[in-house]
Amino acid sequence: MQLASVRRLKDAGRVRYVGITHYTASSYAEVEAVLRAEKLDFLQINYALDDRAAAERLLPLAQARGVAVLVNQPFGGGGLLRRLAGKPLPGWAADIGCASWAQVLLKFVLSHPAVTCAIPGTGRPAHMLDNLAAGRGALPDASFWRLHGALLLG
Repeated sequence: MQLASVRRLKDAGRVRYVGITHYTASSYAEVEAVLRAEKLDFLQINYALDDRAAAERLLPLAQARGVAVLVNQPFGGGGLLRRLAGKPLPGWAADIGCASWAQVLLKFVLSHPAVTCAIPGTGRPAHMLDNLAAGRGALPDASFWRLHGALLLG
C-alpha cells in the first residue's frame, strides 16, 4: 500500500504531511474507509455549491478525526461559474461581503466548519485577487446556505 510507504517516509522525517485526494463521488466509500483506518494529516476532496456529496459523510468524519480538508474544484470545475456568469448577484451577496460570484462560491465552501482551505486555481492575477476577497468578513452558517444556496441553483 502506498500509504504505508509514505508513512515510513514521514516517520523518517522525509515528509511532513500525509494525506489522500480524490475527486469522484463514486470513490467516496473507499475514501471514507481510508479516513477511518489511517492517521492522515489532510484530505483533498471536491466540494462546491452544486457538488455537496462530500459534506454528507467525509467532511464531518475528517473534522472529527482532526484531518485538514483542502477543497479542490470549489467552482464545480468551472462549470458552476459559467452557469452563473451574466446573472446579477443577489442582494444578500453584499450582506456577506461578496462582490462577485467567485467570492460567493468560495465563501460557501469556506463556511463549512470542516474546511481548512479551498484551492480555486487560476492563472490570472485579477481572479486571484478577487478570490482572496472571499476570505474577508463573516462566514454564513449552514442555515443561511440552505435558504440561499438552493435559490442560486434553481
